[in-house]
Order: sequence, then C-alpha cells, then structure tokens
Amino acid sequence: MPKRDASKPEFWEKRFRENFTPWDAGGTPSALEQFLKVEPRGRRVLIPGCGSGYEVRAFADAGHEVLAVDFAPAAVERARKILGPLAERVRLADFFEFDADAPFDLVYERAFLCSLPRPLRPGYAERARELLAPRGRLAGLFFFEDGERGPPFGVKAGELELLLGGRFERIIDMSVSDSIPIFQGKERWQVWAVS
Repeated sequence: MPKRDASKPEFWEKRFRENFTPWDAGGTPSALEQFLKVEPRGRRVLIPGCGSGYEVRAFADAGHEVLAVDFAPAAVERARKILGPLAERVRLADFFEFDADAPFDLVYERAFLCSLPRPLRPGYAERARELLAPRGRLAGLFFFEDGERGPPFGVKAGELELLLGGRFERIIDMSVSDSIPIFQGKERWQVWAVS
C-alpha cells in the first residue's frame, strides 16, 4: 500500500469524497466575524486551502474581493455547492504554484498551514509574503501542538515566530473560545503584518 502523503491532492481528495473532514467547522469562526466588523471594506483577500469555503461568504458579505483556492477537486466542488452564487470565487489551484493576480491585502489562514507536512512550511511563509502587498497581512487561526503526527500538524512554541519572522511581524495574538474539537484549546487568532 502506498504511503499517504498530505502534500498531494489525492490525499485530500479521498477525505472529501469519503466525507472524512473533522477539521470542517461547518461555518465561520467568531474570531473572523469580530475581525470583519472592524476591517475596512474593499480588501483583496486570498483563502488558500479553502476546503468547504464558508469564509468566502463572510469576506464577500463584508465587502471584500475574495478568491479561494484548493487543489482537491472534491473540496472545490463542495465549496462551490455551499457558496451558490459566490461559487466563481473558488478556484481549483495549488497555493504554491497558481498564477495569482497579486498582490492581495490579506491572506486568510484556517487549517491550511496545519494541513501541510513540515517540509512545506518555509514555502508557505515565502509564498504568502510573495502574494501580499507591501502593507499586507496574514491573519487567521493558527493551530499549536507539540505532537509530530498529523495532519493536522501543529506548530510548537516558538516555531511560528521562526517561520514567519523576517517576513512578518505579529501584531495581534488572541485566544479562541469556539474551536472545533480537533483544535480545542490549541488555536489562536493571530494577525501578522508584512515587515
């Protein structure tokens, strides 16, 4: 039996097709809802690894131009079905390779970084920085855990600072109270600004 590889679309395609998505919160997290209440309208937003795409609607309803990408066709199908009239905002694409109409003002993080095997993480930080405007931000929910197994692959204490430092500066760090069971007590809402 071939080894399962979370860096490949087939790994995630199988999970979506079998409806094995324990990371799917079924809606928008309250931290994002609070953020959108104070965020100025009209931002260009990218959601990598969008999965079911709930946040696409939240950003669009708040007046933002949003593009969501996922490299698993089943995820894109699910997101488009959920989003209905906003389906065109979801694209089948690999975050690391797609031809982006950059720059974006914001890259939104929700269970994407923790889906990536650890060797891909430096590329995540580099690509996010590449796609962002000079005053852009990386914002969302980050999963912290010391374990080595995954996905989800948590970040350990100090690891996120090493990964993003030099490219970004953390400007907001808050606890989260409405995490789904797999992330309970291990998520933080953070905003990182391009440095």
